[in-house]
Parts: sequence; C-alpha cells; structure tokens
Amino acid sequence: MSGRAPLDARALGAGRLGVYGGSFDPVHRAHLWVARTAQRAFALDHIVWVPAARPPHKPGIELASGADRLAMIELALGGEPSWSAWSVELERVGPSYTIDTLRALAAARGHERGLHLVIGGDNLGFLPKWREVGALLELAQPIVVARRDAARAALDALRPRLSAAQFERLAAGFLDLEPFDLSATELRARIASGADVSEDLPPGVGAYLRERRLYRGRA
Repeated sequence: MSGRAPLDARALGAGRLGVYGGSFDPVHRAHLWVARTAQRAFALDHIVWVPAARPPHKPGIELASGADRLAMIELALGGEPSWSAWSVELERVGPSYTIDTLRALAAARGHERGLHLVIGGDNLGFLPKWREVGALLELAQPIVVARRDAARAALDALRPRLSAAQFERLAAGFLDLEPFDLSATELRARIASGADVSEDLPPGVGAYLRERRLYRGRA
C-alpha cells in the first residue's frame, strides 16, 4: 500500500466542491451519511475526502497508519464518481491543519470559488481551536452536520472570535437534522472486544480491518 492518492481531476473541475477531512479511524457508515447529507443539501458537484495525518486537537492518540486509513476510505467510496480521496495531509510533515489544505486546494484549482468544508459532529466541538478559523470561514462555506445542542455551543464559543460576516457564514451552514449516532471511538472499542461491527461499516471495510487485524487490543 502506497498511502498516496493524488487530487482527482474531477475535484479540480468541480463548480461546487466539498472538502471532508477527519481521522476516519476507521471510516464508517455515519461518515458516508454526513457526506451524502451535505452533498444533497448544498448541491455539491464533488467531495474530496482528506484523511488527517496527525490531528492537532487529538495529541497522543494512536491512529491506524495513514496507508490503512486511506485504503479503507477508498473501499468505502466504492467507485462513487462524485467522491474521491486525497492524501495531501498524509504526505505533509507535521500536524494536519485544515486551512493549509484549503489553500493548497485553491492553489491547485487556480481560484477560491466554490469551496465548501464539510464538518461532522465528531469534529464540531474542536472548531474553536482550529488554526486561523476566521480565514478558513472566508475561504470555504462550512456545512455542519451535528446535533443542534452541540452546534449551539460551538457557535457561542466562536462568536467572540469572528466578524459578523464570518459568524453569519458559519451559521448559514448548519443543517437542521438529527445526525447518525455512531462514533469511531465506539467502533474501535467494540472491535477491540471482539464484537462484530460489520453492519456499521461500508462494504469491504470490515473485511479489510479483519485481514489487517486493525484495532485489536486497543480502543
């Protein structure tokens, strides 16, 4: 496994492009639900899935290798033509910062138009700690799929750090719905205990992690 995936040409040419980052450790059905929900709600032409190398807000967390997480994402995408994986953060030295990825994407496309940042509920609580969050909100329209109580808390935490325009942009991206209740932390614990989690994983991912013996003996 090379652990590399170049930026897809379909992402370069998409008018409305979503960027969905995270640890994806492992990728599961809730991640697919978030992506589909965001894509429908904001009419995204394409979504780039970006696995993080070392999320700065999760210090000390042992992740599966970047190659394994990328391989599981590619299995989960299942040939969906409007989705692709990009390994830019796995190839970057040091922590993964979303603002750097968005700037690299804008540079590759030659413009900043049409960028949308998909944020799942598992990452929303960390948003106030993200690097250059104000610049990030100017560069990409956020799409937030999270529980409404968590969404309100994150909004309140960010309000003093944002301009009125930035705050309105963030608020405009919240989707009024109940998310899929599933977490990677819970799945890792169940896998470590020997439980069968196949129904919570995309096709092919369960077989892959069993073959690689991922998450055995750890949560």
